[in-house]
Amino acid sequence: MLLEIHMLKNYPPVNLNRDDSGAPKSCFFGGVQRGRISSQCLKRSWRTSAMFQSLGSSGIRTRHMPELVAEKLRAWGVDESFIDEAKTKLTAIANKEGKASDKGITTQIIFYADSEIERVAQRMKAMIEEDGSVKAFKKRNPKELDTLLEDAKVNPVTVDIALFGRMVTSKYFADVDASMQVAHAISTHLVNRESDYFTAVDDLIRDRDEDQDASGAGMLGDIDYNSCCYYEYASLDTDALRQNLRNAANCDELIEELLPVLLRAMAMSNPSGKQNTFAGHVFPDFVMLECKKDKIPLSYVNAFEKPVDAWGENPQIVANSIRKLLRHINRMDDAYELPILHRVCFAQDFEERHLLAQGEWMDKFAQLGEACVQWMREVDHV
Repeated sequence: MLLEIHMLKNYPPVNLNRDDSGAPKSCFFGGVQRGRISSQCLKRSWRTSAMFQSLGSSGIRTRHMPELVAEKLRAWGVDESFIDEAKTKLTAIANKEGKASDKGITTQIIFYADSEIERVAQRMKAMIEEDGSVKAFKKRNPKELDTLLEDAKVNPVTVDIALFGRMVTSKYFADVDASMQVAHAISTHLVNRESDYFTAVDDLIRDRDEDQDASGAGMLGDIDYNSCCYYEYASLDTDALRQNLRNAANCDELIEELLPVLLRAMAMSNPSGKQNTFAGHVFPDFVMLECKKDKIPLSYVNAFEKPVDAWGENPQIVANSIRKLLRHINRMDDAYELPILHRVCFAQDFEERHLLAQGEWMDKFAQLGEACVQWMREVDHV
């Protein structure tokens, strides 16, 4: 089945996702400038959240794989002289030319499951024990790691790799097609970037009159920010997710555990950019889930092609965004008649539920996750 998630999240002044100049990311949509949060930023905030980590099945994206393997070898009592050489050999794993380097990192960043790190470490340990001496081990060609190819495609991956995919040029790790597509979040309204001018006062300045050079601020600076109500959209192909997790020992149970946690992570985690400065931690004001048997994804972002009016007689950005979204959904239902098995909505303090022609409203956020699990079970029994 296809599970689609739509959210509206309204932020106070923040700088959640910066561009190369340090300003909040933006884009033009509908002829006006919008605030934007990249899909990569959103996915990272979800998968690194405490909620997602509670699943105990998370990968790590890094170039420091040799050191991760080294940590396991140390834990197994392998001598440090072998470990230094092992780290050098492991740099060849992600090198298209199969060449090792002395930098201790791989040439490309790869998304690893812990079981894959374990597999590499076990192979290195076996090679060390087989050679018996550092001198013999040094003569090993990194290409002898090709024995790792035997189970590269059957090694289980973590849920975040199964969701968001993995593309590598190394033959030692299998590519994984993402089962979840995530859109860049954009503001439902026109946005004007603002700038905060700030100073830091030296606490030890006691008498400004005595020393004019020491008066005033210890430093000056500025930081750009904006305030946006974002529309977020993602679609999850649960069949592709199951295929990606097929080598997991408890695939079906893992998926049922994952879905409510994924929704909570999407709703209750926020990008980390400049949070110490702005503390922009919010929950969504509106969430809608749709379940489709036919895998025809549809974002409702064009509800906001004409931006929500933020300065008119009724400048209720959140409520007006919900109204525009619901009316657009009704139009799309009437025009295209896409078969939707289930549609459920959740909104805080929004009483105009009658605006949605087809769909069910939930009173508690937790009910959304419960609904997803029930839909999965229904589809499995069809």
